[in-house]
Amino acid sequence: MISNLLRNIFGSRNSRILKEYDSIVLKINDLEDKYKKLSSDEFKNITSQFKSEYKKNQDINSLLPDAFAVVREASMRTLGLRHFDEQLLGGLALHNGKIAEMKTGEGKTLVSTLPAYLNSIIGSNVFIVTVNDYLARRDAEWMGQVHKFLGLNVGLIQQDMSPSQRKKNYACDITYATNSELGFDYLRDN
Repeated sequence: MISNLLRNIFGSRNSRILKEYDSIVLKINDLEDKYKKLSSDEFKNITSQFKSEYKKNQDINSLLPDAFAVVREASMRTLGLRHFDEQLLGGLALHNGKIAEMKTGEGKTLVSTLPAYLNSIIGSNVFIVTVNDYLARRDAEWMGQVHKFLGLNVGLIQQDMSPSQRKKNYACDITYATNSELGFDYLRDN
């Protein structure tokens, strides 16, 4: 009874998180026009600008609204797809280590571009894990267009690759792979 009263007053934990995320989505939306105005040449430099900014302040979350707005615009230019607010919320959840449950057709693949790009800025390799080789290849080719437009290199791990091909692809900014390939490569290396 008391917990229900407190929940009614303060809201649930999820509602508080979503309220915080909503304010970030508003910031991202406010930046949309700024990045629509950039030329393709200006877009080529944006990632290096973000990386320099990160090196100065070491705070990836301060770059989040701009990085998500840039990915949204890059997606429009390369794929003709614009991230909806719900997809921005999904990207925020993934970036913060949460689970974002989305139904078929709601844009999970597009959502992944947001936290993948943001986390590539800090210089660590980002892995996007799918359930089979077909989806890994499809997503690397499809969503890879967004990442390449932003100056990142994209790798793909497939079952039939040689060790040297794997090593090259693992070194990319963003690498698409299946859970089983990642698991077996870990076991082979250790």
